[in-house]
Amino acid sequence: MPLKQPITFEQQLGLIKQRGCIVEDEAFALSVLADINYYRLSAYFLPFKDGERYVSGTSFATIHSIYEFDRKLRSLLLALMEGLETRLRAQLANLHAHKYGALGYLDSQNFNSWHKHDLFMQHLSDVIAKNKRTLIVRHHQEKYESQFPIWVIIELFTFGMLSAFYSDMIREDQKNISRSIFRRSDTELRSWLICLTHLRNACAHYSRLYYTLFPARPAKMQGLDRVMNRRLFDYILISKALCEGTSYWDTEFQPAFLALMKSHSCVQLKHIGFPNNWHDFLA
Repeated sequence: MPLKQPITFEQQLGLIKQRGCIVEDEAFALSVLADINYYRLSAYFLPFKDGERYVSGTSFATIHSIYEFDRKLRSLLLALMEGLETRLRAQLANLHAHKYGALGYLDSQNFNSWHKHDLFMQHLSDVIAKNKRTLIVRHHQEKYESQFPIWVIIELFTFGMLSAFYSDMIREDQKNISRSIFRRSDTELRSWLICLTHLRNACAHYSRLYYTLFPARPAKMQGLDRVMNRRLFDYILISKALCEGTSYWDTEFQPAFLALMKSHSCVQLKHIGFPNNWHDFLA
């Protein structure tokens, strides 16, 4: 199949109209296409496709509103996960430092049998190299001969590294964190941190959340009669569960999220995995 050739904004709009999309304001549509890559925007048409055409009644205004909903939701979720991430960093560093010492993370014996220590050490080298110009790295290289206490090095970890660090901890340590801090089982927390790594990365890289199947299915939530799936709703649900014990969900995220849902009524709940009684779960 020959490679597709570039087309102008006007041609992109013509193609959208040709496929059955209602365009009520062409000037506005052209301005949107000039701001948002056509390939990016076209992904939001996916749930409205019927073969090579769009479902009858599909409008450009609806697609743009869904795009804006997705964009704003990413920002809300990033702020939510910032709190979860910083809390997790603090608790992991605190437990490991007091139980194994400032540099105990360098000893493979302080992890479980699934831990791949050579790979872990390579990841440490990578994040130190990536942050070599920061004051935190330069200070410890110059004053402490490149020795980084756990409470220092953990600040350089990505969310994925935090998730892997938790999964590689000795089971007793995992239970200590999961039950005393997050009020969940270690099985739930291991699974959910993997899921939230995918969600956090999607938000940070401006990837589409709407009508997306995420790579990992969250572990079943204890005490909840619901089959978890890979849509957005269950990823938000586990985020809420891990916020228990903090005020952020009730005072900041939930009001902003409800306002966002209200202002974008064109969002179809089935496209993001929301059940009809979603308020009951997220209240």
